[in-house]
Amino acid sequence: MQSQDVPTAFLFKLWPWIEANKNRIIIGTGIIIAAAFLYSFFSWQREQNEIAAGRALTQLAFSIPPDAGDGQLGGAYLKIAGEYPGTLSGRRAWLQGAAALYAAGRFADAQTQFQKFLEAHPDGDFSASAALGVAASLEAQSKLDLAIGAYQRVINGFSDAVAANTAKFALARIDEQQGKFADAFNSYDSIARSSPGSPVAQEAGIRAMELKAKSASATSTAGKP
Repeated sequence: MQSQDVPTAFLFKLWPWIEANKNRIIIGTGIIIAAAFLYSFFSWQREQNEIAAGRALTQLAFSIPPDAGDGQLGGAYLKIAGEYPGTLSGRRAWLQGAAALYAAGRFADAQTQFQKFLEAHPDGDFSASAALGVAASLEAQSKLDLAIGAYQRVINGFSDAVAANTAKFALARIDEQQGKFADAFNSYDSIARSSPGSPVAQEAGIRAMELKAKSASATSTAGKP
């Protein structure tokens, strides 16, 4: 009995406070209910927007004309990205649009889109890919000093191992083009050893063997009388 009287006694003590503050309690309860409703509504709205963005992206994939150029495709993807900002599908469409512009040879436009994406989502799931796109676009424009710096930022600024190895491979390729064969070989060999089995590692291993063979051939030719 005594244990049952404790809640009752507490309620009797609390009741005067409830009576004195009932207006505040009513207002506070109303605010909580309204906040819960708004949260549910906006969550539902975000979910519906995400679904619509996914449908738009899927529809585009199935409705691309056979003769559509990469530039036209890039514009279509970027349109979806603009219509559904803040959605996962919208972000994917943005990157696909930038990549299509790159494939169309519109490297400056691709760089702009990759850079805008990176500025809007510096820590997002696709930020390393966007940074890699910026670097590749700069390289395609023969802005090698800027490209080298951009590739280094991919390596040092992101935890994405695939993007980092791709950037290292690009730097090794630039070294090879510039005649820095020893540096290129060391980079290729490092990539091949660091992630064996991956496509970029396999390609790096092939490049390393080719450079080694060229070096051996050059040494042999130089040693002949």
